[in-house]
Amino acid sequence: MERLFAIAKITRATGLTGDVGLRPLTRYFEEYVGDHPLYLGFSTDLAREIELNNVIGVGKKVRFHFNGVDTRDDAEALIGQILFVNVPDDDFINLSSDDLLGCTVVTNTGKIIGELVDILMMPANDVYVIDNGSKEILIPVVPEIVNGISEIDDSIVITPMDGLLD
Repeated sequence: MERLFAIAKITRATGLTGDVGLRPLTRYFEEYVGDHPLYLGFSTDLAREIELNNVIGVGKKVRFHFNGVDTRDDAEALIGQILFVNVPDDDFINLSSDDLLGCTVVTNTGKIIGELVDILMMPANDVYVIDNGSKEILIPVVPEIVNGISEIDDSIVITPMDGLLD
């Protein structure tokens, strides 16, 4: 099964020809923006498919041009909307979703670690911030540690390395 995943938010109109600036919402933005069908809307329910026509510039000055958005007025009408991609449920990007906040984190042996309260975007990888009632535990979101999401009880299953939970 697949679902829409938010990867960026349109923040500004640039120039006169309908270009827009985006704020990435995930570290995986660049991997998905060019290779997957894109959807645009204020929510997943209102999202419609949109085609990326051109990417102009580098770094923080990158501008994006979508088909059918040809004037500054068209671009200004898109400000605040979210850019989504359609990803399968087992895609690794789903492990960085804000939808996971509030989930219980458990080990692969069934020991409850705590509640996921935040996801930090760090330079090397994302990090789960888990509150166990007495302290916060930081867990790197890497395949060797995070096994996946249990659909049965909405929990995140991890395999902790030695010293990770101490």
